[in-house]
Amino acid sequence: MRKLYIDNIRWITVVLVVLYHVIYMFNGIETFGVIGPFSDVQYQDAFQYIVYPWFMLLLFAVSGMSARYELVRRSEKEFIKKRTGKLLVPSTLGLLVFWWILGYYNLLIGGGLEQMAAVPKPVLFIIMAVSGIESLWYIQMLWIFSVLLIWVRRVEKDRLWKLGEKANVPFLVLFAIVIWGAAQILNTPMVVVYRFGIYGAGFFVEYFVLSHDEVMDRLEKCWLPLAVCAVILAAAFTVLYWGRPYAEHSVLDTPLCSLFAWIAVIAALAFMKKWGNISNTLIRWMAAKSWGLYLFHYLFIAMTAYYLTMYTKLPAVLLYLFVAAAGFAGAYLAYEIIRRIPVLRWTVCGI
Repeated sequence: MRKLYIDNIRWITVVLVVLYHVIYMFNGIETFGVIGPFSDVQYQDAFQYIVYPWFMLLLFAVSGMSARYELVRRSEKEFIKKRTGKLLVPSTLGLLVFWWILGYYNLLIGGGLEQMAAVPKPVLFIIMAVSGIESLWYIQMLWIFSVLLIWVRRVEKDRLWKLGEKANVPFLVLFAIVIWGAAQILNTPMVVVYRFGIYGAGFFVEYFVLSHDEVMDRLEKCWLPLAVCAVILAAAFTVLYWGRPYAEHSVLDTPLCSLFAWIAVIAALAFMKKWGNISNTLIRWMAAKSWGLYLFHYLFIAMTAYYLTMYTKLPAVLLYLFVAAAGFAGAYLAYEIIRRIPVLRWTVCGI
C-alpha cells in the first residue's frame, strides 16, 4: 500500500529546495556562483540556516524507506535497472545532452566564461556539462546508495532489518550521535554537497529501522515534543552560526548542526505520519510533478535571476517573486515538454 505521508514529505521538501535556491541566488553568506546580496544584512537569509542542515538528509531518509517498500514488490535486478535509468542516466548522459545549459548559466553568473575565453570549445563544453550537475548530485549519490544496498542485503539477509523493528524513540533520538560521527567521514574535499557519510547513514537507517510501521507508529506518538525540539534547535543554530558559512564543513560537521539535522528529520517524519496521510487533486498533482520540479527548477532560477539583474533594476521583492515564479513554472513546463520527447525523456528525465 502506498504511504501518502511519504509522498507528501517528498514533494513538500522539493518545494523547500526550490524556495531555498531562490533565497540562495541572492544570499550574502555563500556568495560563490550566485548573483549575490542586495544589502549587507539580509534577514531573509535565515531561511537557509533553518532548512539547509536537514532537508536533503530528509530526502535521503525517505528514499531509504521507499527503497525498502520498492524491494518488496520488485526483484533486486529490476530495482537496480529502474534506479539506473531514473538516477544514473540523467546525471551522466543527461549532462552532455541537456544540463550543460545550466552549466553555461552557472559559469555566466560566476564570471567563469570571461576567465575561460581562451579555453578550447570542446574543453569548455565539458566544463559546462560538469558545472550543470547542480541539484543532480542528490540522484548521483542515491544511485550509489541503491547499488550498495543490494550488496548489503545479500550479506545481512534481513537480519539487520528485523532487528530494526525493536527501535524505540529514545534510541532514534540518540542516533543523532551516529549522525554526527557520520558527518565527519566520507566527505569529498572540494565539493561539500557530496557528504557520503551523513547522507548514507540517513538512507540506511531509514531502510533498516524507520521502514517498519511499528517504529513509525512509536515515532508518531512523539510528534509534538520532537517538533518543539526541532524549532528550538533551528533557532539556536541560526542565532549561534548567523553570518558563518552554513554550507561549509566548519559549520555542517558541528555537534549542534548534526543534532538539529537529525531531530528535524525524525520530527518531520513523526509530524507527517500523524497529519500527512491526506490526498486531494492538488496534492496528487504536486506529488506527481515533484520529480520534474526537482530536476528543472534551478535552471530557470539561474536564467531568470541572471537576465533580470543584468537588464532591469527591479526591487528585491519583485526579483524574489519573479525568480520563484520562474523556478516553479519553468520547471513544470520543461518537464511536461521533455517527458514527451522519446530520447530526451530518458536521458534528461530518466523516464
